[in-house]
Amino acid sequence: MSLTEPIAVRADAPVVLDVPPTHLELTWRPLHVGDADALYGLMAAIEEADRVPERTSRELAHEVFVGGWKDMRRDSLGGFDHEGDLRAYALVEVRPGDEHVVRAFLSGGVHPQWRGRGLGRAVLAWLEGRGRQKLVEIGKERPARLAAFVQESARDQRRLYAAAGFSPIRWYTSMRRDLSLPVPTVRPPSGVRIVRWSPELDELARVAHNTAFADHWGSEPQTVESWRHDPHHFAPSWSFLALDATAAEPTVVGYALSGRYEQDWDVQGFRSGYTDLLGVLPQWRGRGLAGVLLARTMNAYKRSRMQYAGLDVDNANPTGAYGLYERWGYQPTHGSVLYSVEL
Repeated sequence: MSLTEPIAVRADAPVVLDVPPTHLELTWRPLHVGDADALYGLMAAIEEADRVPERTSRELAHEVFVGGWKDMRRDSLGGFDHEGDLRAYALVEVRPGDEHVVRAFLSGGVHPQWRGRGLGRAVLAWLEGRGRQKLVEIGKERPARLAAFVQESARDQRRLYAAAGFSPIRWYTSMRRDLSLPVPTVRPPSGVRIVRWSPELDELARVAHNTAFADHWGSEPQTVESWRHDPHHFAPSWSFLALDATAAEPTVVGYALSGRYEQDWDVQGFRSGYTDLLGVLPQWRGRGLAGVLLARTMNAYKRSRMQYAGLDVDNANPTGAYGLYERWGYQPTHGSVLYSVEL
């Protein structure tokens, strides 16, 4: 399909989006914030059955409903059994900052006890249909993508997406670094000062992030609202900014922002600090600044008695991040795959 055609043609959105059929024995309706605890319980059951190494906390389940750009009445669906228990869910999200490729992120799941009845296919069909509708409604005449992240080891889910016409287009690796090993002592490059993250500098960090990731595949600008840090898991004391010491006004040239995900520790068998975002402005690369920021975060984790440092990396990151992390002692633990339909 040619990108010269309008998104309304490329997306081929259904005019009417039907909920999964009644013979699947669930009653369907949109989710609302009052369903957050039920959604958490369903996600926990799914993640336990699938042995997912990174778990959704109750707070993260509540965050699903946060964001002024979200329309839960139209972009979510829950399947409830005759006792009123949530047994399946579907969520579609298009983030507000997308400029180059408009992405509809699809996520959903079925309770383990309700699998094998065709619910997974029905949920995915609804997700795809609503995703196509959403891309048309956004109205941005840009390349578009239906996107879903799947655990690399989740063969059943991968087959489900493949059967629906989705293709694996990008691979990501989760890595960890043993903090019982010495952390190299490295100094910031000339003209750079490292400071701890602060709310006053956060907008500058957002701007720096958008610049640093502008050349990364799949990255789109973060708006002020979508940049909002998760108040339950963001770790300011583990987060650092690199400032241009020669500038008259504060200027962020690099950053390492961390999270504390205690819900993962029992499952993984160790305590860890997680580097959610690490970036350096293009003109400041090649000076060892990323390593300096990594060392600061590792030492902060160690002071908090964490056993490992963790992060995720795009295997094809254009800055060679995977090799950098290997040199700093990070080792792969598991992976995920981005499945997509390109429109």
